[in-house]
Amino acid sequence: MWDRWRKGETIHQIARLFDRGHSSIQRILAEAGGIEPPQRHRAPQALTLEEREEISRCVVARLSMRSIAARLGRAPSTISRELLRNGGVQGYRASQADALAWDRARRPKVCKLVRNQTLARVVAAKLKLQWSPEQISGWLRHVYAVNKDHLVSHETIYRSLYIQARGALKKELLEHLRRRIQPVLATPALLNRF
Repeated sequence: MWDRWRKGETIHQIARLFDRGHSSIQRILAEAGGIEPPQRHRAPQALTLEEREEISRCVVARLSMRSIAARLGRAPSTISRELLRNGGVQGYRASQADALAWDRARRPKVCKLVRNQTLARVVAAKLKLQWSPEQISGWLRHVYAVNKDHLVSHETIYRSLYIQARGALKKELLEHLRRRIQPVLATPALLNRF
C-alpha cells in the first residue's frame, strides 16, 4: 500500500487493489500522516518469545526466580517484573505476555492526562489554585496511593501545558504557573521525544 501511495496512485486505486473500501485506506494513511511508519522492532535487551516460553516452562516446574534468571542469563529482577506484569506465577502465559509487551512498547504513547479526563480535571483544578506541578504530583501520590490511574508525574503535567498538541490541559492554565514561560511550538520531532 505504501509503495503505491508513494508512486502517486489514488486512494480509490489502492482500495480496489486490496478489495477494501477507500475509507479504510484513507484512515490508515491519515493515522500515519500520509508517511509510512518505520518498521517496528524489539529492543535488543527485551525478552524474546523463546525466553518467555522458557520462563513459562520453568514456572510450571516450580523453579525459583533466581534459577530461571541464571538459566536465561538475565537478572532475577527481570524475571520478577515479567511475572508481575503478566499474571504472576499462577497466570503466566508466554504468548500472551509477549503480545502485551509488544503493545506496551508502542510509541508514541497517549498522554495519561488525555486518557484519564477525571485526572486531568483534578490537575486543572489544582493549577487554578496556584499549585505547582510538583505539589500536585505529590498530593496525588498521597491521596491516591492505591489507585495508580490517578498518579501523574510533574513532568507529564509540564509537558501537557507546554506542548499544546498533546491536548491534555488547556493553555489558559499556563497563567496559573508561578513562572511565566512561553509554550513550545510542537513539531513532529519534538513530539516523538515524548
